[in-house]
Amino acid sequence: MNILNLLALSETVNVDPSATSIPEEVSPVGGIIGMLLPIVAMIAVFYFLIIRPERKKSKKVKEMLDSLKVGDRICTIGGIYGTITGLREDSIELAVGKQDAHMVVARWAIRNVEEITVENDSELLV
Repeated sequence: MNILNLLALSETVNVDPSATSIPEEVSPVGGIIGMLLPIVAMIAVFYFLIIRPERKKSKKVKEMLDSLKVGDRICTIGGIYGTITGLREDSIELAVGKQDAHMVVARWAIRNVEEITVENDSELLV
């Protein structure tokens, strides 16, 4: 096409300058909120699904370790059952087995306090 054809074409097409509208710009505040909303939602999901339950669990374990007393029957993270015979700041003395063999374990190595007595080979361990 040459220039004369283009001029003729532009004259035949009536373009109303008021009909063409320039899209309005998005406000910067709306754009920022639109970007931050998914990030805030992800942080909330992580908090309620991961962080909060972990804090509750660690608080419960800390309370259990702080409430240990002599005579409690415990299980260590290694699976050793014993009775507490002595408490120190960071370790615990245990009596283990029928002969009450003495062991010293770290306080953090206590899994739980047993509410019931443990039976081993049909014999009661005290």
